[in-house]
Amino acid sequence: MEILYENLLQMDWKYLVMWAIGGLLIYLAIKKDMEPTLLLPIGFGTILVNIPNSGAITQAGSEEAGALTTLFDMGIANELFPLILFIGIGAMIDFGPLLSNPKLMIFGAAAQFGIFFTLCLASIFFDINDAASIAIIGAADGPTAIVVANKLNSQYLGPIMVAAYSYMALVPIIQPPVIKLLTTKKERMIRMDYEGKEVSKTTKILFPIIITIVAGIVAPSSVSLIGFLMFGNLIRECGVLNSLSETAQKVLANLITIFLGITIASQMTADKFLNPSTLLILGLGLFAFIFDTAGGVLFAKFLNLFMKKKINPMIGAAGISAFPMSGRIVHKMGLKEDPQNFLLMHSIGVNVSGQIASVIAGGLILNFFM
Repeated sequence: MEILYENLLQMDWKYLVMWAIGGLLIYLAIKKDMEPTLLLPIGFGTILVNIPNSGAITQAGSEEAGALTTLFDMGIANELFPLILFIGIGAMIDFGPLLSNPKLMIFGAAAQFGIFFTLCLASIFFDINDAASIAIIGAADGPTAIVVANKLNSQYLGPIMVAAYSYMALVPIIQPPVIKLLTTKKERMIRMDYEGKEVSKTTKILFPIIITIVAGIVAPSSVSLIGFLMFGNLIRECGVLNSLSETAQKVLANLITIFLGITIASQMTADKFLNPSTLLILGLGLFAFIFDTAGGVLFAKFLNLFMKKKINPMIGAAGISAFPMSGRIVHKMGLKEDPQNFLLMHSIGVNVSGQIASVIAGGLILNFFM
């Protein structure tokens, strides 16, 4: 009873706010089915670490690290979890739509515009390394955001992780209004025939190897990120490691996502989260995310000025790295406007190009500021 009384005395409104935030994330995960593998662990972990004297942070009666602090030191501080997760993501990705229509790669590059725009804006409020770390939230790629913030020694790693993964999960809410605002109904109804050619197995095997070498030369700091992603894809495409490919896609990716989600929550304590700097970071992250989406759409609209065969500008929005959520959203929006408008192959092709482009963008930022 004495311990209970002491804990109740330490309660204040901040804990209640964080419990409400955790509850909201759990609600979105279960009721709205928004990336439950991410939001549910983050939401529950948020409640877990905002209990007074939580043993998840420090062991009772001592200053020794609790379970979540240990997981953070072992899996995120040394970038282990994000890199292992990239193996699973790489094993999920089929680069066939991109390889059969390579011009889609330019949309992945265009959709990184928000990162560099936000970098300029964030540098007004934060030092340059923190601003660069905040800007990479716009990549909509949690592992890249973690690695960049770690390597640049950002003091805002916690809020950056939370923003990156939260906005990834909220893609279905954030992207559609931006896309509709920037396009007309007529543009959203543009049909695109799929003209892709069959891609040989040799091409699919060589692609991850070549991309790793080229990206490593252009942005050496991206080698670990792009290398783990492409290694996962090579496991998928080689044809002799099918059991490993399935394990990477399902067991490995899901397991690491669970650990990553609940470990990210270790940084969502009330004292770290409920302060002006964190709220500003969340706002800048959303700004980057919106402008990445807008950059892809506007670039497609710009190309349409010079093309006889028009591009549906919505596919440009899929150039962010949130794979495969963004590609599916664009496809569904196309079907809503015209039930015969199938954009999936185009949008997924752009989406996987965005995955590569975001990693390269992260590597370029590291090259500039390390």
